[in-house]
Amino acid sequence: MIYYTRTLVPIRTSYLLANSIIESQLPMSNHEHSDFAHVLNIAAIAARTQALGPGTRAVVWVQGCSFHCPGCLAPKWIPFVPAMELTPQAILEKLDLDRISGMTFSGGEPMEQAAGLAALTRLARQKKNLDLICFTGYRYERLLNNPPNSGVAELLAEVDVLVDGPFVQALNDSVGLRGSSNQRVLHLTSKLRGHNFESHTRNIEITITDGELAFIGIPTPGLLSAMRSVTFADIERTE
Repeated sequence: MIYYTRTLVPIRTSYLLANSIIESQLPMSNHEHSDFAHVLNIAAIAARTQALGPGTRAVVWVQGCSFHCPGCLAPKWIPFVPAMELTPQAILEKLDLDRISGMTFSGGEPMEQAAGLAALTRLARQKKNLDLICFTGYRYERLLNNPPNSGVAELLAEVDVLVDGPFVQALNDSVGLRGSSNQRVLHLTSKLRGHNFESHTRNIEITITDGELAFIGIPTPGLLSAMRSVTFADIERTE
């Protein structure tokens, strides 16, 4: 939803131990067994960014979304097609835990892969007490009362801030850590309650890697239109 890429040149698209012998002999809990068994379908990973929440954080975007919101900011990530198929441990190895204070999950629709993302969060928090922000097109009440799958409760138990509701293009008011004003910022824990998510100025990070222009963040409508019109010649003229 909040990661846009545009290929600028015609090249191949690139997508984006136990501490002691005694501890190693202890039986693993059910969660610990299952946390290594999941395989997630991942659209992209940012090891570090300051554009999608407070501090420096990692972002994981999942592939696949059932909402098909008109004007979706990441339409390539709507289809349920194979992307990067990774275990939670493999994703964790791509993150820079020493230099981040939190994680953000987006997509795609994170709740479609809730159990695997919950497993990723538990594994990460075994190493560092990270905060977690999660975007979802579902309303929180729906997730509680009629969840789309059995893993939703596991993921909600890990989330500190939930940004809920579908993206509505006409309600993109260019402020806050949500794509449109109908979406809510819900504090499920007190960990990030001191941050103003609703009205802070949006930050955008722009990168050019192997001929592909990408941004991380929630763009204003004007910026999104400008980004979609950029050509490789425009980039060359600014250098």
